[in-house]
Amino acid sequence: MSKTPDSAVRAYIEQHRAAFLDDLAEWLRIPSVSAQPEHAADVRRSADWLAAKLRETGFPTCEVWSTPGAPAVFAEWPSDDPRAPVVLVYGHHDVQPAAREDGWDTDPFEPVVRGNRLHARGAADDKGQVFFHTLGVRAHLAATGRTTPAVHLKLLIEGEEESGSPHFRDLVEARKDRLTADAVIVSDTGMWSEDTPTVCTGMRGLAECEIQLYGPDQDIHSGSFGGAVPNPATAVARLVAALHDEHARVAVPGFYEGVTELTERERELFAELPFDEERWLRTARSTATHGESGHTTLERVWARPTAEVNGIGGGYQGPGNKTIVPSSAMVKLSFRLVAGQDPDHIEKAVRTWVAEQLPAGVRHEITFGAATRPCLTPLDHPALQSVVRAMGRAFEKEIRFTREGGSGPAADLQDVLAAPVLFLGISVPSDGWHAPNEKVEIDLLLKGVETSAHLWGDLARNWRDAH
Repeated sequence: MSKTPDSAVRAYIEQHRAAFLDDLAEWLRIPSVSAQPEHAADVRRSADWLAAKLRETGFPTCEVWSTPGAPAVFAEWPSDDPRAPVVLVYGHHDVQPAAREDGWDTDPFEPVVRGNRLHARGAADDKGQVFFHTLGVRAHLAATGRTTPAVHLKLLIEGEEESGSPHFRDLVEARKDRLTADAVIVSDTGMWSEDTPTVCTGMRGLAECEIQLYGPDQDIHSGSFGGAVPNPATAVARLVAALHDEHARVAVPGFYEGVTELTERERELFAELPFDEERWLRTARSTATHGESGHTTLERVWARPTAEVNGIGGGYQGPGNKTIVPSSAMVKLSFRLVAGQDPDHIEKAVRTWVAEQLPAGVRHEITFGAATRPCLTPLDHPALQSVVRAMGRAFEKEIRFTREGGSGPAADLQDVLAAPVLFLGISVPSDGWHAPNEKVEIDLLLKGVETSAHLWGDLARNWRDAH
């Protein structure tokens, strides 16, 4: 009996499952911790290992790209169809620090299989999710009889994501001609749960600043001068109090300019997810929800912009009393941004707003860090629909939709390459990213392989003229 394409993919994956997991375990043994200088050689070794494995997979071009920090890996496998879409897969090969004394049951860099789970640092974040593409492309070729992928396939695997990607945008800009793509697939994300496979459609951006307020040239006696000169600690408290209105909306004029509002269909799709708010609150170590009026909790953390006070201080902090008017105060703020918002505009709006809030006699300095732009792919985008169909074939379930409340370097790829960003991840919340005993569900990892195997043909068939 002849095999269907789906059964042929599954048969190939099952045939090569053991070797795939052995190879992944070998990679996981390399402690590629980018945040710790003593592991710089290990991060380089991780990049070299991956480049060699990609050559073995069949990629004719595999290069290790140096940066002022840790190296990235680039690979390219052209399609024999000159009209095929160009697809760039992003992930990272560096990992978070880990040590047995952190609470690990076993050595974090000695992979262990317990039941159907593979435990090791990087198993889910992000080596496992990068590596499933190697078996995926081979299964794609085996099931279709092709000698090259149906798309022009590129990989960019970063080495500094866990250190904040300090050199990533510069790398993308410098190598833009090599990285040009019609679509970017980010495999550094997850799903709602094992029983509810989902595709992420966007991530929020981030702008953050520190504001220093100065009053008297030194701390002064509150009896002699209090009530007669401005107090910077009072000024910073008033500034924070003015940050939101009574509906928990950000009160900075122009803050919501350009915001892409949720459609009714998106709100319906969010509402369909099996969200347990009480359980979520326990995870948040909180007793009540709070946020912008008119929006659900998931809408607030995924699709609405925010302003948060990350730290505040000023004046005497020691035991007992010290009756002074302090000379200075400070506050740290962060702003999560959604599609349509421009970090440069937010910075200008915040600077203007702060200056207008402060009384005469209180001068200030405001410093912004590097910003991250938001990214969002519309639900009807043809490339997103290819991801959904490929996942649906692998999981044999309806695929639902989420967003991510955090931020990441994916927006740099969208910004510099002017290409839509799609998210393909199979990790689940229980995988414990950044935590002791990180793991990946092996069955889900292989579903990632299967999704990857189906995706390239779907994109080629349904998005052939994208470029």
